[in-house]
Amino acid sequence: MFTFFYRLSRLMAYAGGTVLTALIVLTCLSILGRQLNTIGHLDWVTTNLPWLRTFLLDRIGVNEINGAYELTEAGMAFVIFAFIPLTQITAGHAVVDIFTSMMGPKATRLLQTIAEVLFATAMILIAVQLFAGMISKKETGQTSLFLQFPVWWAYAASLTGAAVSALVATYVAIIRVFEAVTGQDLLPLSTGAEH
Repeated sequence: MFTFFYRLSRLMAYAGGTVLTALIVLTCLSILGRQLNTIGHLDWVTTNLPWLRTFLLDRIGVNEINGAYELTEAGMAFVIFAFIPLTQITAGHAVVDIFTSMMGPKATRLLQTIAEVLFATAMILIAVQLFAGMISKKETGQTSLFLQFPVWWAYAASLTGAAVSALVATYVAIIRVFEAVTGQDLLPLSTGAEH
């Protein structure tokens, strides 16, 4: 069972990384286009380098990418949810252990179990709310301002990541409860962020 959830988590992380890379490239190209457009409109360039202005503005029509903000906004929600499952199943969340470092192993295990159950509950609630929001946006037919794509598409992408996150978080919570009851270690224990 662990292998299935681990592979699913890695697949989601790869999908999130791919989308994040595409968003970074999109943002960089949009910023470059905006800056080159600004250069093409400078008085100095218009006066001294009219060929550059003609090339930048008239020939290639350089400008920022229309709708880049909308795509980034829609894609980042998916990216965030896509990385959560791998972080969850590998116990890679950042941990502040000011008080827990003074606790014994049983208390630490109990605290981690409670945290995992609460996290799974939160992820389930988020997925349910995203589903409700997606249905609402689909029924109203709301579209984005510039690209006019249906807003529910962004909700559906986020819901995919949130649903997988909720599934993995629920699996981890069940395993942590079992570990707390039996005293066995089945999943990696949270070690916190390296610093």
